[in-house]
Amino acid sequence: MSDELMKVAAANLKKAVPLMLKHQIPTTPTNYALWYTYVGERSPELNKAMDRVLEEFQTCPPSRTELLYREYVSDPVELDVRQLQQNLEAMVIELSQSVKDTNRDADIFQKQVKTNFAKLGKLEEEALSLEQVMDLVRNFVNESDKIRASTAYFIGQLQKAENEIHHLRERLEQTEKDSLHDALTGALNRRAFDADLAGLLNQAAEGTCLILLDIDHFKAFNDNFGHQLGDQVLKTVAQRLGDFCRDGAKAYRFGGEEFAIIIPGSELKRARHLAESLRRGIEKLAIKDRRKGGTVDSITASFGVAQWQQGGNAHQLIEKADSLLYEAKRLGRNRVMPITN
Repeated sequence: MSDELMKVAAANLKKAVPLMLKHQIPTTPTNYALWYTYVGERSPELNKAMDRVLEEFQTCPPSRTELLYREYVSDPVELDVRQLQQNLEAMVIELSQSVKDTNRDADIFQKQVKTNFAKLGKLEEEALSLEQVMDLVRNFVNESDKIRASTAYFIGQLQKAENEIHHLRERLEQTEKDSLHDALTGALNRRAFDADLAGLLNQAAEGTCLILLDIDHFKAFNDNFGHQLGDQVLKTVAQRLGDFCRDGAKAYRFGGEEFAIIIPGSELKRARHLAESLRRGIEKLAIKDRRKGGTVDSITASFGVAQWQQGGNAHQLIEKADSLLYEAKRLGRNRVMPITN
């Protein structure tokens, strides 16, 4: 590495480390790589995305870190090394051979052109006949056809490789998205929830609140209208939760018909207010039943809201919200617990 590059690297590290400390970002290799790229301003799209996350959360939650790293920093090839290596190595070998063949054909063509031009230069000196001149022209045409065919094949191989790489990239992106998102609803999944909640509590983030909600009588939707409508209920509720979550609040599919919302830097009163808004928003949902016709508009949900206390852990916070959720169920459903702050 040149002295100039070393200076740039050192300067970027000096910027990255204080920012990581400021936002309470763990010092992992992935985080270093992400923040090094961010302060180096080498990816404007990364900086825009990171700025939006920081504005929303005042930090970069683990699930966001992983998604940003995958999208803007990491090479997609590393996500599935074995399978990709086999595909890419095959393409490299094929392309390498195509390059060799094309270069060889180009060398032969170049030599033939020089030879033919040399012969043309002696036209006057040697008084070549018309037939001999036509032979030279035919040689030019034949050699031109060969190099054109060779070049066309090479271009075809490049296009084939480009299409294959594009296909692999799309498949990998979908696979990686699925690892953090629920396949049915598109909401962040339990894995993302666990990582984000642990990240916040490890930072001892004051005011972290958790909402757990469960769709009321969900089994009845499946039994009376079929699983397709049940799936549609889940997707519609997830979308409604996403629409209502702002200012750092984020929705996750917790499991089955249960969802979770993490609200950093909040207080119980505000979290309960959000839960009540969500309850009313879900209550207004209506879904068309394509099998039987008509509309299903009896969707409701019960909520439990809890605030993390210093010294507590994620399990205790989840348990508290869960117990309040089931208290809401016991009291008649379609309500938020606790009733007061």
